[in-house]
Amino acid sequence: MPIGVGRVVSVNVGRIRALAWNGREVTTAIHKQPAPGRRVVRGVNLEGDDQADRSVHGGPDKAVYAYSAEDYSWWAASLGRELEPGTFGENLTIAGLDPRTAVIGERWQVGTATLRVTQPRIPCFKLGIRMGDARFPARFASAGRPGAYFAIEGAGSVSAGDEIEVVSRPEHGVTVGIVERAYHADRGLAHSLLTVEELPESWRRWARSLLEHQDRQRGVPQETAATPSADDVRD
Repeated sequence: MPIGVGRVVSVNVGRIRALAWNGREVTTAIHKQPAPGRRVVRGVNLEGDDQADRSVHGGPDKAVYAYSAEDYSWWAASLGRELEPGTFGENLTIAGLDPRTAVIGERWQVGTATLRVTQPRIPCFKLGIRMGDARFPARFASAGRPGAYFAIEGAGSVSAGDEIEVVSRPEHGVTVGIVERAYHADRGLAHSLLTVEELPESWRRWARSLLEHQDRQRGVPQETAATPSADDVRD
């Protein structure tokens, strides 16, 4: 029996484009659009999709990004307007499963592909470009609705209407939501990240750096203590 069941509302893909932003050219593939038919899922991507800089926006641990239709409904009420699937740059708009409660390392069968939950999305300025509001990434972060990134463990294909089954779940209990809160809201949760082998090393490195910084603060004035870099985990 599956642990949880949901469905794919929309499969969204986008190509790299160049945009003018604050007086400079920026490349991005955040403008995703619903794609018809079935899409192959393999390697580090979906068929027809791309990322401008896979060192931060894609790669094995961020191959597929999912966002929930229920969170879209929340945003529609908050913003006072409807948002189309793909607005947040997700590849899969889903219903019936909450990415925040997904445990790091749990496996989803989506269509004929097998995906593994890896981490939350930490937004960068390109989400502000997509939304036409440079302040939106901060608003997105404060909402605590990050969506989830996945690695592709088994190649397959996916289309709108496909069922999603949660087929396995690690016992450590650290969810996407806990990792996101450790970053944005409750740094006291950082220690819990160190024990999760399924969490990408970039996150554990961030947690170790943060805890070392907190130790230094006990003897060093805060204004002179270096803060840990977040470059490896930010979207």
